[in-house]
Amino acid sequence: MGILAVLAVLPLLVYLGCWQLSRGEEKRVMLAQYAERRAAEPLSIAELSAMADPAWRRVRVSGHFDGAHSLLLDNSLRGGQTGVELIQPFQDQASGLWLLVNRGWLPWPDRRTPPTFDTPAQAMALDTWVYVSPGATFQLHTDPAGASWPRLVTAVAPARLWAELGRDGFAHELRLASGPAAYRLDWSVVAMGPEKHLGYAVQWFAMAATLAGLLLYLGWRNVNNKKKTKENAHGRDHPSTQRF
Repeated sequence: MGILAVLAVLPLLVYLGCWQLSRGEEKRVMLAQYAERRAAEPLSIAELSAMADPAWRRVRVSGHFDGAHSLLLDNSLRGGQTGVELIQPFQDQASGLWLLVNRGWLPWPDRRTPPTFDTPAQAMALDTWVYVSPGATFQLHTDPAGASWPRLVTAVAPARLWAELGRDGFAHELRLASGPAAYRLDWSVVAMGPEKHLGYAVQWFAMAATLAGLLLYLGWRNVNNKKKTKENAHGRDHPSTQRF
């Protein structure tokens, strides 16, 4: 690897190391905010709707599920097992607002047979919390309007869903806390923790240090080769005095 190649790669490695440190700090702040907000008192939907940053907030709602318009969020794994997350509309009785409540994960080992679930018919009081996908609102791109229910999706756009159903709805997902309506709820807050970002940063910086050492070696070797070349040329230009 030549000096120019090392000079081209070295800044990239340093940048990647710094980027990983930055991402790790973002995750650390996110986890701290998550812990703080999950420990706070639950809010009502009216209080939540007035907030500019609702992520991780605890919310207590009372109302009814709409089992006729269930969404099955695909490509969800638990312990290497395939499954779906069950997301159902829920109308808050106090505000009249519709919510998308994620009731948790269901196994789906055989794709030839639809996953089975039940929907409580009675009014329920639920403890939930707001999930906002990092960097964007919770966006689900539903199947084309008119698709059969329950609807298998890989992502959901709440605004489109509420427009299709003709309902006034909340823009983010609510994830259910433990209770009689819950399925498996072991969501991870972040896909990669701060410690992994730190580990990756150390690797990038170690590679940068190795290349920096290589750069110093190549520079020393170039200087040494030029010095030897100059000495050899000087020796040819000034031959030793011969005795006769």
